[in-house]
Parts: sequence; structure tokens; C-alpha cells
Amino acid sequence: MDFKGYFSQLAEFSVRPLFKIAETEVSLVSIFLFFFTILVSFAISSIFQRGLQRSLAGRFKDKQGTLAAILRLVHYTVLVIGFGVALQTIGINLSTLFAAGAIFAIAIGFAMQNVVQNFVSGIILLAERIIKPGDVIEVEGTVVKVIDMGIRTTVVRTWREEDLIMPNSVFSQSTVKNYTLRDNEFRLGVEVGVTYDSDMEKVMKVLEKTAREVPWRFKDVDPRVLLTDFGDSAVIFGVYLNINDPWKQRIYMSDLRKAIWFAFKKENIVIAFNQMDVHFDPPVSDAIASLRKAA
Repeated sequence: MDFKGYFSQLAEFSVRPLFKIAETEVSLVSIFLFFFTILVSFAISSIFQRGLQRSLAGRFKDKQGTLAAILRLVHYTVLVIGFGVALQTIGINLSTLFAAGAIFAIAIGFAMQNVVQNFVSGIILLAERIIKPGDVIEVEGTVVKVIDMGIRTTVVRTWREEDLIMPNSVFSQSTVKNYTLRDNEFRLGVEVGVTYDSDMEKVMKVLEKTAREVPWRFKDVDPRVLLTDFGDSAVIFGVYLNINDPWKQRIYMSDLRKAIWFAFKKENIVIAFNQMDVHFDPPVSDAIASLRKAA
């Protein structure tokens, strides 16, 4: 068997042009070099991410979401550079390629403007780090926790343990309330109404004592009890205290309401409910009284 001739034919085939891209001939060797460079880019990205994670773990000990966003941004940056190097390796001039495909790129841009918009929004979010994995945010009226941020979409979880895949443009084009942007401290409040004949000083003392006794409140900030409104059927009081976990605000609000309920029951304070008093004019009252006597 002529191995020399076989390898000669194989070498000749590997460098034989298969097709052209932007006037550049692409061979089997070129394709191999292209994918090899891409694989090397993934390897370099992985090494960089592990190194950064080890070196920055202490600095971002309490900000794992920020560290995850930085690592993701590094990953995409290395891949973009690696893709450009891969194209240059096989002999494709990027400027020539961009010039040749300018019209096609414009057409694709119009057809995929939402995808491009989400892609750019993802890069902005990863760069600015105003929203990070682990953050508790309110977007479009829904409170969610950020699970994972991608270059095009972000995965969030609702209180019902539902995972939502949201396009990144939603976060860049609408108002987002971030409960954990600077810290996890969050001010929680509930309202309760009592009857107008209640002892208001006693009501305020019971509310303040109840708020102080809940075990999960932030101890460094005293709770506040405010008279918020004179309603149609009740005097409305608001109870406000600080917590360290905004994600549990629904559970904490429920616990606080239950504590207030049992405290009021113990102190014989009546929680008001909607009611209506009907008063009759004297002629109507006299007519009703006459009918009762006649009956």
C-alpha cells in the first residue's frame, strides 16, 4: 500500500478550495483552523472565568449576582474576540466581509430588529450591572427574582415558583423597581382599620408592641405606627418595619397581619368593617311608628 501517495492525496484534498467567502477561498484546513480557534476561545474563556472567580470571590462575597454578571460579560467578550481571530485565521478580512454584507446585514437587521434590540439590551445590562442574578425586582407590576441573565433573555422566578423567560429589552425600556440594588433592606407595611369608638392610644401601643415582637424584623430600625386616614367606617392605621429579605415580604406581611389580629382579640379591640347607618326623616319615622302601632 502506497502510504506516501495516500497522504499526498489527503494533503492535496485538505488544501483544495471548497467554496469562497468574500473572495476568500475556504478549504478543509481553513474550516479545521476556524473551529479549532473557536474551541480555544471557549477554553480561554473558561480559564479566565475560573481565575476571576477565585480572585474576586472575597471582594464579591455578598454580591454573587454581580460576580456572575462580570463573568458572563468576560465570556461573551472572549468569544467575540475569538470569532474575529478565527475569521482572520482562515484568511477572511473582516472589513471586506462587512462591506460585502452591508446590504444583507441591513435587511437582516430590519427582519430581526427585536432580536438585535434584546441582544444590545443584554450587553448593556451585563455592563451596567444594575440588575444581577439573585436580585428581587418588580417589573410590569410583577415581583420576581432574577435567576439567570443571558445575552438575549433573562430568566426570572415568580412567587408561585414559575420561571419566566423575559426579553432583555423589557428591562431597558420600562421602569424596573430593584429591591436589592444597594442592599437587601426593605420597608414593609400593612394597614388595619379600627372602629371610631376605640381607644386610639391603646390601639397604637398594641400595634407598636406587636410590630416589635415579630422575630424577623430588622432590629436596627424601630417600627413605626402611623394614623394614615379617617375612613368611612374605620380609623386606618399603618404599621411599618424593616426586613432583610424582600423576597419574603408576602409571608412576613401575612405573619404581621395574623399577629395584629390575635393581639386585637386579646385586648378587645374591634377591627372595623364596612357598614352603613340609615337615618329616616321625622315624617318617615312617624309613619313607620304608626304602622307598627296599627299592626
